[in-house]
Amino acid sequence: MDVPRILDAINSPADLKVLTNEELAILASEIRQEIVATTSVTGGHVASSLGAVDIIVALESLLDMPRDRVVFDVGHQSYAHKLLTGRREAFKTLRTYGGISGFTKPTESVYDVHFSGHASDSLSIATGLAKARQLKGTHEKVVAVIGDASLAGGMAFEALNYMGNEQLPLVIILNDNEMSISRNVGALMKHLGNIRANNHYREARESLQEAMEAGGPVTRGFLSLGKNMKESLKQMVIPHSMLFEALGIVCTAPIDGHNIAELRDILSLVLEMDGPALVHVVTRKGEGYEPARRDPEAFHGTGPYDIATGNAIKKAAKHPTYTEVFGAALADEAAHDADVVAITAAMTGGTGLKTFAAEFPERFVDVGIAEEQAVGMAAGLAAGGKKPVAALYSTFMQRAVDQMIIDCALPDANVVFALDRAGLVGDDGPTHHGVFDMVYMRMVPHMRMLAPSDEAELACALHTALALPGPVALRYPRGEAEGAVLPDRPEVLEVGKSRVVRAGDDVALLAFGRMVGQAKKAAELLTADGIECRVVDMRWVKPLDEEAIAEAARTRLVVTLEEGVISGGAGEGVLEVLARQGATVPAVALGIPDQFVGQGPVSQLFADLGLDAEGIATTVRARLK
Repeated sequence: MDVPRILDAINSPADLKVLTNEELAILASEIRQEIVATTSVTGGHVASSLGAVDIIVALESLLDMPRDRVVFDVGHQSYAHKLLTGRREAFKTLRTYGGISGFTKPTESVYDVHFSGHASDSLSIATGLAKARQLKGTHEKVVAVIGDASLAGGMAFEALNYMGNEQLPLVIILNDNEMSISRNVGALMKHLGNIRANNHYREARESLQEAMEAGGPVTRGFLSLGKNMKESLKQMVIPHSMLFEALGIVCTAPIDGHNIAELRDILSLVLEMDGPALVHVVTRKGEGYEPARRDPEAFHGTGPYDIATGNAIKKAAKHPTYTEVFGAALADEAAHDADVVAITAAMTGGTGLKTFAAEFPERFVDVGIAEEQAVGMAAGLAAGGKKPVAALYSTFMQRAVDQMIIDCALPDANVVFALDRAGLVGDDGPTHHGVFDMVYMRMVPHMRMLAPSDEAELACALHTALALPGPVALRYPRGEAEGAVLPDRPEVLEVGKSRVVRAGDDVALLAFGRMVGQAKKAAELLTADGIECRVVDMRWVKPLDEEAIAEAARTRLVVTLEEGVISGGAGEGVLEVLARQGATVPAVALGIPDQFVGQGPVSQLFADLGLDAEGIATTVRARLK
């Protein structure tokens, strides 16, 4: 017989208000069990969500939601929020095709404020909500939950500067899962934090300061002494708060992020403040599940796993991933060239750079969640005579487009952009699909771009990019590679030249990246209909092989295939070339239409978009008719 759970009676945050602190703690434990049970099947962002459970339970027990607004930075820590806001039954569909998102999503729930997925934007969203409240004259609460890593992003600092200057009434919960609480000074730190967070203290302090400033030289002297003593004490005891206090943001001392009673006490105070306040909460990633506690990096984003051991449940891979191939190839390049420097933005493991970092630590740079800094620094390294490789996820490179244009492309700097997770990425959905990079790279003068079709081509593309002067980008997908034989030593590819991988005179399939594999399968299907297809691995997104395009125009139909948006993409580039050449051949560009693509297995998404072999063959048959 199943034991009744408190969680089963929670259908909205309003239901939390009748629970005691002890009952809320039990609920938090049940939520952790539900998160582990679900993600062991679906995968997900486990460690961060487990660490944030107590914060979310305590916070939402005090708010009037959805009137009060909670903005989650990235949103990958919001699983408890989903379970408390009417999605308990749907939670088992987390990150699955047609299921609920792994991030907050307003179209999914009225309790979700914005589409999250990228770091460091929550404070800007919160300032906008607080300003809107001010303009409307309403009184709803605005709270932003942000991690210590996300707080390092430049956008977060811009928001801190604005809210402090404007004294917007909002609460920031800083989820710090790196710093420990010092027991010997914890009580004093909590005491000072509670005093500073109390409106009555602020009012008394400001009134006393005004009165003393209006007095004579003696009182002004005491005031100066008092200020110096206060600032010295604060810097000695709570130096972490100085930055925020200097910006006009009241900052509490660190508190235990797994103590619901303590959380509710301090949050009750700051939620009534008339200016910005930051609550410094110390948590542990993976709290409540020992495997995630031991290895939070592995459980940052994981696939299915065995609950008892925490070991990943994976199908036996036949081939290495594109990321692994890139990491090994870059380490090999660095071994042959002392000028190669690798840069990433808090994605050492995700971009395959662990080996590089271990072998060449002095030539490895992790700037944290700061893509603009990564690309700007790459430009500086190039100006200093080095060969920087900025390894970033395609979707995160979007955050540094300005630096790519002005700092790298304009001076024709020798910077290589290695864009991992290019194309459709699967379960993380629209915020993480890397489908825009061909557009924003194609539009920039001096830029060249490669789209390797397999791991052998990837090794050669990286070697080529490092050999060429000026900025060069290469894009490659997430997941297992194709099984191509890697070259003993990669070759330098001729700029702007494609390769024919299958002959045929009826239809020309001009494919970019891993769409070459789908094109070859489609060609095999069409052979049964008596349609012979030429399959061309275009290799270069920019510059395009105009000779190959002219040759394709001699067939009955030209089809371009890309794993990126059609608008402004490589296919439209081919159509532009055909137009300049005066070609009259029918042509169609296949890729991502003008829409955001949801989550799900890449194979399913390809089928939905008509980008799998059968979909391509169906389009060709229809066009030829």
